[in-house]
Amino acid sequence: MLGVASYTFRSFPRAQVIEYLKQLKVTTLNAKDVKDHLPMTTPEATTQAVEAYKAAGIKLTAVGTVYFPKDEDEDIRSKFEYAKRAGVSVIVTGDPTLQTLPRIEKFVKEYDIRIAIHNHGPEDKIWPSPLDVLKAVKNMDPRMGCCIDVGHTERAGTDVIQAIHAAGSRLFDVHIKDLTDFTSKESQVTVGDGKMPIRAIFEALLAIKYKGNVDLEYEVHGDDPMPGVMNSFAYMRGVLAGMGQKS
Repeated sequence: MLGVASYTFRSFPRAQVIEYLKQLKVTTLNAKDVKDHLPMTTPEATTQAVEAYKAAGIKLTAVGTVYFPKDEDEDIRSKFEYAKRAGVSVIVTGDPTLQTLPRIEKFVKEYDIRIAIHNHGPEDKIWPSPLDVLKAVKNMDPRMGCCIDVGHTERAGTDVIQAIHAAGSRLFDVHIKDLTDFTSKESQVTVGDGKMPIRAIFEALLAIKYKGNVDLEYEVHGDDPMPGVMNSFAYMRGVLAGMGQKS
């Protein structure tokens, strides 16, 4: 259930990301085209990264955040080919317009790869809340859904527990973080040190029979993330253990 969003380690190359995951005893990764984590530049570069993770015993569960700036078949197909090479069934995306969704849906059907639209809080003019995503995709293919970022969700004024239940089977990924102030993006802290209802989030995910990953996206202390990352995992694992769940 617990994984890492590679953006957490955005200041470090792939080899170091692999070492960090080994230290954390984490074997799943939502990989992004940042540094050399999962390059989009060429098919060969993507494949080389996939093979490195595989050799290290790390499973890629999603790619992203991937962006769709063009409402064009060629550009959209290239992103689905990228996900296919990575061997994942979920693309986390942050910026598709409402007008682009039907074209993306066409490729979802062709590739059988799910789209998880990542909400980005009140600064996001299209997808501030998961509820905005759900409203847009409600009549589309069931593989069109959302990635709930719990911090951005609360900052958008949406109760994250309500959002999880509303998403149900359209929830394909969760990016988890903690905040001391739900009105401030800059208030992110180690998971367990803020106001985020972590246990209630896990309970809600169990209630909807969520089968995806909960990926830590630690966006502070970019040059020295491991102390906060390790403490975040220790806290989440402790919460799950107290619920009788494996992490």
